[in-house]
Amino acid sequence: MSDLSYTNGHNRAWETYLAQIDRVTPYLGHLAEYIDTLKRPKRSLIVDVPIVMDDGSIQHFEGYRVQHNLSRGPGKGGIRYHPDVELNEVMALSAWMTIKTAVLNLPFGGAKGGVRVDPRKLSSRELERLTRRYTSEISHIIGPQKDIPAPDVGTNPHIMGWIMDTYSTVQGHTVTGVVTGKPVHLGGSLGRVKATGRGVFITGSQAAEKINLKLAGAKVAIQGFGNVGSEAAFLFAASESIVVSVQDHTGTIYNAQGIDLMRLRDHVNQHQGVGGFAGASAIEDEAFWSVNVDIIVPAALEGQITLERAEKIKAKLILEGANGPTYPEAEDKLIERGIVVVPDVVCNAGGVTVSYFEWVQDMASYFWTEDEINERLDKLMIQAINDVWNTASQNKCTLRTAAYILACERILTARKERGIFPG
Repeated sequence: MSDLSYTNGHNRAWETYLAQIDRVTPYLGHLAEYIDTLKRPKRSLIVDVPIVMDDGSIQHFEGYRVQHNLSRGPGKGGIRYHPDVELNEVMALSAWMTIKTAVLNLPFGGAKGGVRVDPRKLSSRELERLTRRYTSEISHIIGPQKDIPAPDVGTNPHIMGWIMDTYSTVQGHTVTGVVTGKPVHLGGSLGRVKATGRGVFITGSQAAEKINLKLAGAKVAIQGFGNVGSEAAFLFAASESIVVSVQDHTGTIYNAQGIDLMRLRDHVNQHQGVGGFAGASAIEDEAFWSVNVDIIVPAALEGQITLERAEKIKAKLILEGANGPTYPEAEDKLIERGIVVVPDVVCNAGGVTVSYFEWVQDMASYFWTEDEINERLDKLMIQAINDVWNTASQNKCTLRTAAYILACERILTARKERGIFPG
């Protein structure tokens, strides 16, 4: 069993975010006087979620919804079902959504939700009861013009459908725009499931070009083989890169000649993980970080790249498919070693970008083709990574700090121009 887990990642998440804000403050000029706006959530809701289990017993679960900042529009952010979910983590994830939507210049603020539960231990009926009760508990602060949830770790389009239906029932009419990441036949968008992984590939290919790293023949290691990691893997393979190592919660596999991704996907669908895959050798989990590759894609959970691991990594490029996978001190070491880190707030923003497209389509009741969506996504992602790269060059700073400069300038300018009520 892999050690891929929250471990110490989630309980340092808010601390990591605050350190990132402190690093960008010196670049903000007169806007720095508003920086405390970003150091505290606008609204944090903790709810009790009691449900009747299939055996007739009653169990209580703790749920959260945090709206970090709404200066630029309604909150936007996923809902996570995981046994280690807690307020500190949800606060950080909501804050990273604030930054992410601003980097892409989407008209949203940042929000996030979660329930402390292992969804794998619930039946389908129990999962539905949990989702509907949680939705009812947070329904007064969500809505298409207030706060728009989406899928995250442990949730999926089916669960978003239950949220939409519950909210719509209370409102007395169908409200498709209350969530994104829904099934297509309930107002979901084509291209949404693959969007985050596609964004990782698009930003990664742009960054590789800028550092003169050719994708053809480049060796890639991917942590996480869900929607994000698998889609990124297939797109890199289509560009003639060689995926040599994959890690998830069931183990770590390696094949120097390249892993057959189609066979691996079939194996994962059957066995719920990469462990035991016959087309590659099992290696120690920690060895993943010292595999001889050109690109590493951490696409699982936060807090994975520690200082110790940063000293082992041999890659030239790290693409943060997950939220907050790299500790600040680890990133310092990576930069010192000449390794380029494309930060999560731009690298994995493909998902929220297509969520924005879905929201727009729901509001207009007019839907686009998948080709149209991918074309618009690629255009926005390329613009964003180029803006971040140019800002980094101008300020002689890391890509992460550059992304925060762009985002914070947009957010704090909105804060300044809106003013504070009452004056």
